[in-house]
Amino acid sequence: MSAMTKFKNAYFAFLEGIVVILVIALAGVVTVGFISRTIGSPLSWYDELAAVLLAWVTYYGAALAAAKGAHITCPSVLNMCPPAIRVPVALLAEAITIGFFIFLGLASYQVMLILEGVSMISLPAISMQVTQSAIPVASVLFIIAELLRLPDVLRSARGRGFIDHELEEAGLDAEDVDAVSTPRG
Repeated sequence: MSAMTKFKNAYFAFLEGIVVILVIALAGVVTVGFISRTIGSPLSWYDELAAVLLAWVTYYGAALAAAKGAHITCPSVLNMCPPAIRVPVALLAEAITIGFFIFLGLASYQVMLILEGVSMISLPAISMQVTQSAIPVASVLFIIAELLRLPDVLRSARGRGFIDHELEEAGLDAEDVDAVSTPRG
């Protein structure tokens, strides 16, 4: 196993660990909030903290989805193109995605600078900079995931094409769908 493959697998495991910890923390906070309301002594902070954790799960989960190649794509459209066109289109899509996350990361970093000295309402000990840090950090993690997947994207673009995960989940193969949807004359 190459050093790059080991790094890639470790990175993916790292992202999975972060997402698992965040989901457990979110479930814990929501459970504590539910129990406190049930016993008639609601906690003032749980819903604000739960909203922050949900945002963190969303951003870090997006980076994990990028690492696994599970974000929104149109593989069937790309697969209709010959490999000579597929490669530049796939590279353009990757460049646009990475460019968007560079912009998002820089813009959200600027927002973090503006939020200096501002705290959460129900938990004043927690800075809004900490709560908003998920966006620039996850943007960097997303970019790293995209760059790590780039060799696989190029291999798919040059080869047989991209896997359509929706068809795969439905138990169908792209060739089966093409055979059914192509009119016979």
